[in-house]
Amino acid sequence: MPSGSSIPRPLRDADIDHFVQNGFVRIEGAFPRTVADAACALLWRDTGCDPEDPSTWTKPVIRLGLYTQAPFVEAANAPVLHAAFDQLVGDGRWHPGRAMGTFPVRFPSAQDPGDLGWHVDASFGWEMPDFLEWRVNIASKGRALLMLFLFSDVGADDAPTRIRAGSHLDVARILAPAGETGLSLREIVPQLPVTAGRREVMATGPAGTVYLCHPFLVHAAQMHRGKRPRFLAQPPLLPSAPLRLAGAGLDASPVERAISLALGGIG
Repeated sequence: MPSGSSIPRPLRDADIDHFVQNGFVRIEGAFPRTVADAACALLWRDTGCDPEDPSTWTKPVIRLGLYTQAPFVEAANAPVLHAAFDQLVGDGRWHPGRAMGTFPVRFPSAQDPGDLGWHVDASFGWEMPDFLEWRVNIASKGRALLMLFLFSDVGADDAPTRIRAGSHLDVARILAPAGETGLSLREIVPQLPVTAGRREVMATGPAGTVYLCHPFLVHAAQMHRGKRPRFLAQPPLLPSAPLRLAGAGLDASPVERAISLALGGIG
């Protein structure tokens, strides 16, 4: 597996501690604006909207699928991100990105897009036709990180993803009793009000910013009150090896440490 060890590791000890305690780190300038602009040109084409004519922006959100063109793969595999993946997940314990995940392109609108609820992202059980039956387990089967790639500038009014800092610890405690089988989204979502008191953080930043998040982090969309559409991708980082929830000791990754901390171990 590729390793970021050939370049300076981007995350300081304080960043790692922030990730363990709060569930995310923010890397500004992870990929160049020129790459973001090239990607957005392709995305605009597929929206069917005219970037210069807001009258064509008739929906609050348009969801676009997987993208494998060069700008997307280049963003997914930025050297600074590879190095950060090694730091958060473990050297070589992840697969490099071959595509950029779903784009919920959000447009300025007073219309409720209907997808603003707090949730965690499922990581297995995709064969189930009802998405509420998709699953998550305490070992985060199928997902090493949740990632938010900002391909456009995202300010406070531009529908930034809302994050409940530290909520990954609550979710680990929710999942633990279910063991390897895990819980469906239908079972998890009603338990998420326990995270309501957590500090809310907005995933803002200039194009090229990436948020690397613990896979259990609770997050939500919001309405777009700005002036320009928001282009953001939310691909998973796929693991190449399962999490070690016991016996990792001092070799535990920050993702594993956070789960240990939630369950009464040492973070």
